[in-house]
Amino acid sequence: MKTLQSYIGGRWLGATPAQTLASALDGKPVAATHLEALDFAEAVDHARRVGVPALMKTDFQQRAAILKAVAKLLIERKEELYAISAHTGATRTDSWIDIEGGSGTLFAYAGVGSNELPSGNLVHEGPAIPLGKQGRFAGTHVLVPRGGVAVHINAFNFPVWGLLEKFAPTFLAGMPCIGKPATATSYLTEAAVRIMLDSGLLPEGALQLVIGGTGDLLDRLGGPDVVTFTGSADTAAKLRVHPNLVKHSVPFNAEADSLNCAILAPDVTPDSPEFDLFVKEVAREMTVKAGQKCTAIRRAIVPRQHLDAVAQALRARLAKTTVGNPAIEGVKMGALAHRGQQADVAEKVAALMQGAELVYGERDGFSPVGEGAADGAFFCPTLLLARDPMASAAHDVEAFGPVSTLMPYDDLDEALALAARGQGSLVGTLVTHDPATAARAIPVAAAHHGRMLVLDREAAPESTGHGSPLPLLKHGGPGRAGGGEELGGLRAVKHFLQRCAVQGSPTMLAAVTGEYVRGAARIETEVHPFRRHFEDLRIGESLTTHRRTVTEADIVAFGGISGDYFYMHFDEVAAKDSAFGQRIAHGYFVLSAAAGLFVSPAPGPVLANYGLDTLRFVKPVAIGDTIQARLTAKRKVDRQKKGADGVGQGVVAWDVEVSNQHGELVASYDILTLVEKRG
Repeated sequence: MKTLQSYIGGRWLGATPAQTLASALDGKPVAATHLEALDFAEAVDHARRVGVPALMKTDFQQRAAILKAVAKLLIERKEELYAISAHTGATRTDSWIDIEGGSGTLFAYAGVGSNELPSGNLVHEGPAIPLGKQGRFAGTHVLVPRGGVAVHINAFNFPVWGLLEKFAPTFLAGMPCIGKPATATSYLTEAAVRIMLDSGLLPEGALQLVIGGTGDLLDRLGGPDVVTFTGSADTAAKLRVHPNLVKHSVPFNAEADSLNCAILAPDVTPDSPEFDLFVKEVAREMTVKAGQKCTAIRRAIVPRQHLDAVAQALRARLAKTTVGNPAIEGVKMGALAHRGQQADVAEKVAALMQGAELVYGERDGFSPVGEGAADGAFFCPTLLLARDPMASAAHDVEAFGPVSTLMPYDDLDEALALAARGQGSLVGTLVTHDPATAARAIPVAAAHHGRMLVLDREAAPESTGHGSPLPLLKHGGPGRAGGGEELGGLRAVKHFLQRCAVQGSPTMLAAVTGEYVRGAARIETEVHPFRRHFEDLRIGESLTTHRRTVTEADIVAFGGISGDYFYMHFDEVAAKDSAFGQRIAHGYFVLSAAAGLFVSPAPGPVLANYGLDTLRFVKPVAIGDTIQARLTAKRKVDRQKKGADGVGQGVVAWDVEVSNQHGELVASYDILTLVEKRG
C-alpha cells in the first residue's frame, strides 16, 4: 500500500503510513496518508521566498505558455490518472469531467493569458482619466501580483479538476499556491501533482501539496495572501471567520455546496421535446459522479398538473440505471467517494423524508454489481416528492449524493419563489421553449444564482448541461453558495491580483503602465514606425501624417464602393434638416482615409492588421474639411509565437487620433497589428 507524500519546501515528505484510504468500489486499501507533521511556516516561507521570485522571472505570456504545456502533459498521461480515479467510485465519464475537464481548464486559462493579458507583470486597467483642465494630471488603475501565497482547500468530489481550476488563474496571476485536497481522494490529486512537478515545467515554489490536515497554516497568512475553499456551506462559514483571516483582511473565496434547482416552465407539456430534456437533465445530474457535485440538481420544480408524468418518467429512467463497479460493461453510475459519505447521505435522506414521500429508491430493488460491492460506498439513486413544497426540508438539507426532490408549483411566480428558498445557489436551469417566459424568469432567478441555464430544443444539441462549470464563465453563487467566483476567465485571474489607482502626469502614467497614455511625451522619429521590427519599436513612437481634404467625389466614390447611400451622405435637403446641418462623410470613409495617410505600403515588419478596438467617431467630417492622423505605438505584447517561416512575431496596438483642420478630434481608435521580430 502506497504512503502518500506532501510536497513542501521543495521536497516530498512522508514515509510512515497513518490513515488508510479505502477504495470506494470494494473497501480495500488504496493508499495511506503520512504520519509526519508538516512545518507550515516552512511552506509559507518557501512560497514567498522562492515561489514569488521564481514566478516574477516570468510574465503573463510566459506563464500562459507553461499552463498550455502542463495541460498537454496531463492529457498525455491521462490514462495513469484514469486508472487511479476508478478507486474514487467514478465512471469513465465521471473521470473525464475531472481529469480532462481539469486539463481543459488549464488550456482555457492559457488562452486567456495569451489573448487578454500583456507582456510583463502589470495590467493597465484603463483607460486613463483626465483629472486636470490642462491635461497634465490624470489617473488610472493597474493590477499587479500580490506577492503572497494562495491556499486552496478542495473538496473530495473532483480531486484533479478541483485543484487545477484554482491553480490555473492563480499561476497565471503570478501567485504561488499551496493545494490541500480532501483526504478521502487525495491519492488522485497527489498523482496529478507528481506528474506536474516531475515535468520541471513549473518554477520552483509555484505549487506545494498538503496531504492531511492544515494545522496552523491559516494562522501564518497575511494581507498579501488569499484563501479559497470548496466544500460544505457549514465549513465555509467557519473558515470565513477564522480570526487570523479576519485580522489581516485575507481575501476568502468560497464555493459551497448549494441546493440547486431545475424548473420545468408552464409552457412545457409531456408531449414536447423540452419535457424529455428536463427528465434527462435531472436524471443525469442525479447519477453523474453519483450526484456528488456542488452543482447537482437537488430540487426539481414542476407544474402541478405534470407532477405525476414527471415522476413516472424519472422513475422509469432511474430504474434503467445500473449501479456498480464502472469496469463492468453497462454500469452507468459508480459509488460515493467513501463509506463515511455513504452514511452521511443516508442520514440526510432520512431527514428529507420528513414531509416527503419516496418515488424511487432502495426499496425498488438496489443491487450494485461487482466483486466486493457490499463493502463499497454505493448508494441507490433516490427521488423524493414534497407535495407541500414551501415546507420541504429540501430547501435546507442537502444529501450530497444521487438524491433529488420533486416539488409542484401552481404558477411561475411560485416556481421562482421556490427557487429562491435555496438561499443562494451555484446554478439553476429553466427548461422552456417560450422566450417570453425566459425573459420574465431569468432576471428574477439571477438574483439568487451564480449561473442560469436556459434549456430548450435549440440549445440541447450543444448544451454543456446544468452541472458543468465552464472556465470562461462564472462559477460561484450568492448566499449559501458561498458568495465567491472561482472561475470566469479574466475575472478569476484578477482575484489574485492587487488593484491600485495611480495618479500623475500622462508621461508618468505611460512609464508606469508600459502603455502610451494620451498627453504623454511622444517619440518623434524620421523612420516610419511601421518600418521597425517588434524588438526595436518603442512605446510612444509616433508619426504625424500629411493632410487630406475630403471632397464630394470622395463621398460619392465611397458610397459606390460600399453601397452605403445613407441620406446624410447624399441628400442635401434632408442633411440640412438634420442635427449636422449639412452632408457629412461616411465614418468608415474617414477610417479608410486615415489608414491611407499612415500606412507604409512597402513590405516590412508589419505583417497584418487584425482588428480595431475602442473605435469612436467623435465629430462629423464635412465636405471641404481637412483631416490628419497621428499614429502612436501604444502597447506591445510578446505572445511567444512564431510564423510559418519560424520567425517570431509580436502584437502591437497603435493609438490613432484623426483630427480636422481646427485640431479637433474627429475619430479615435486602436489598431492591432502583427509585427515581425528580427530574423
